[in-house]
Amino acid sequence: MSARPETNGGDVGARLAALLDACVKADASDLHLAAGSPPYLRVHGILDPVGSSPIGLAEVTALAENLVRGDLAAALAEKGARDGAVSAPDGTRFRFNVFRRQGELSIALRRLEDRFRTLGELGLPDALYGLCDLRDGLVVVSGPTGAGKSTTLATLIDRINRTRRCHIVTIEDPIEYLHRPAKSLVNQRQIGQDAPEFNDALVSAMRQDPDVILVGEIRDLATIRTAITAAETGHLVFTTLHAGDCVGSIERLVGVFPADEQDGIRRQLSLVLRAIVAQRLLPPRENGDGAAPARPGRVVASEVLMATPAVANLVASAKSAQIYSAMESGQALGMQTMEQDLARLAVSGVIADATAYAVARNAGVLADRMASLRRREAGLANGGAR
Repeated sequence: MSARPETNGGDVGARLAALLDACVKADASDLHLAAGSPPYLRVHGILDPVGSSPIGLAEVTALAENLVRGDLAAALAEKGARDGAVSAPDGTRFRFNVFRRQGELSIALRRLEDRFRTLGELGLPDALYGLCDLRDGLVVVSGPTGAGKSTTLATLIDRINRTRRCHIVTIEDPIEYLHRPAKSLVNQRQIGQDAPEFNDALVSAMRQDPDVILVGEIRDLATIRTAITAAETGHLVFTTLHAGDCVGSIERLVGVFPADEQDGIRRQLSLVLRAIVAQRLLPPRENGDGAAPARPGRVVASEVLMATPAVANLVASAKSAQIYSAMESGQALGMQTMEQDLARLAVSGVIADATAYAVARNAGVLADRMASLRRREAGLANGGAR
């Protein structure tokens, strides 16, 4: 669903519109509605209730039914949860998930960006724009839920739309960002409405003369296999994956296949993989008094793996442990490890040291990178003072 909430039922539509508007005005990323609790807003990563008045079961049920109708309602009845998208009165889009819990309905809504941001605004390296010029291959953006993966992909697809004459097909559940055709022809398909499953839509997409295919998420064997095939046959495929880092993404892609197929899949993946971007959203450093963050919003920390010939060989030969060394030494090629980016963010004062250590894969490596950067900064300061 991608339309504004209708006001069928009078007060229900108005109430939903008011809740969405409150989320926008509070600059919240998420809105949670559950019977017996007040509405909850997540602002800059912190989840807090709005007031103390709980929402009644009848109201939550009415709001859920306002969001979920037709095929979505049937899917909710069958599976116990259903995704969709809705717009607030000001046009701000939200992704929602209506789900059953202990026989009652609850709602989680995620506010989407109201415009396409640049990589710089997202806190990602501008070098990633180079991925938009690729003619084929597989580009993966990974990270936990709520890490901004869809926003990163929307930025890259928007760049292609504005700079290349090509056909872009997106396959999403739900459609989150609306791409109006600019230089490119863009067709966006929603799972559950335009196609039953990701793999079915991806198979069909290859018969629709696409140049670029966006697959909202790959999680099962069939979809991963088809995505690799699409990349092999001359398409540029962008997708997201739930994985903690770049090497973990590779292992996740390979690990869903039976053991006797994994060597072959590694070889195929080594030929089509172009890049993996792993990202996380972190709280910003607070001011000295602890009263407010030094900057608004949350901060992106990222890891970037470019599939150079050396990296492709490591992927094909299952030498995953050595990929980190290639990333450490590949900064000139646009690569960076999570520890390198965490050190940069901590030393520059964007995030707290404690935050960096909490998410680092290797605390010792992070400490070394931070110490190195601080020595360099001290040297530059001393050199400038002479």
